[in-house]
Amino acid sequence: MNYDSPVKALIECIPNISEGQRDDVVRAIADAAVSVPGVLLLDATSDRDHNRSVLTFLGDGPALVRGMAEMVGAALERIDLSRHGGEHPRLGAVDVIPFVPIRGATMADCVALAKGLGTELAERFHLPVYLYEEASSQAHRKNLADIRKGEFEGLAKKMEDPAWAPDFGPGAPHPTGGATVVGARAPLVAYNINLGTSDLAVADRIAKAIRHISGGFRYTKALGMKLEARGQVQVSINMTNFTKTPLHRVFETVRSEAERHGVPVVGSEIVGLVPQQALLDAAAHYLRLEADPSAQVLENKLLELALGVPEEPAS
Repeated sequence: MNYDSPVKALIECIPNISEGQRDDVVRAIADAAVSVPGVLLLDATSDRDHNRSVLTFLGDGPALVRGMAEMVGAALERIDLSRHGGEHPRLGAVDVIPFVPIRGATMADCVALAKGLGTELAERFHLPVYLYEEASSQAHRKNLADIRKGEFEGLAKKMEDPAWAPDFGPGAPHPTGGATVVGARAPLVAYNINLGTSDLAVADRIAKAIRHISGGFRYTKALGMKLEARGQVQVSINMTNFTKTPLHRVFETVRSEAERHGVPVVGSEIVGLVPQQALLDAAAHYLRLEADPSAQVLENKLLELALGVPEEPAS
């Protein structure tokens, strides 16, 4: 296909695949993407309880579209959602593919790439594709959780409603791959907080307290999940704007709510990659720094010297 793509730029693509237990399958799917010249794998994080992996790729627009198409093909060959189980909600074998502008690209560029990829996936694999976030053309499809509601098992029935006809592709699910959601968004922090209890109701109540849809923080989505292998539960969080709802504010609220239930926070984790500023903001809060520490980070200074120009912040 011919894409009306921006000039060479750095764009991040973070597909979430519905496989986190078979390492060989995750590797094969990631390898399919990087077989396309110009696509670089930055990170791969798998979770066995979620049965899900988050892959982080970097490249320019045309290369990423080709790489993601190859990756989806490899996933459809290896993942059968009719036999899949895991804690994390999922709609497709490749559940979601967001494009994120990093350097020299705009959100509009990423929207164009999302639409180009959606067209290719539908034509090449007969896969239904929904557009979300900034790529969405319909208000009721902007939120990923709304599109994914009902998951794979309820998808066929959901698609009978004209309001949920896909943006691209057939009007029925792929028999083993479901549907894929493709979009464009700002950098997101996937952040999980683990609790010292096996009581899922506690995690559910805390998630409800912090997520925006239930009256919590504006840029926070959250679910309670079980970690069977650990005998614990987790508040699984997506933070869609870490500058307006910072990590430390969410962490402190979760810790306070957990204490009300007599439950400790036993740890937290970041899934995939995170903008440096999100961590520096947390450090500044807990260390009570009186100035922004960004200019004092040694690695940033070295990067400036190596590139000859100051690093651009993420869009």
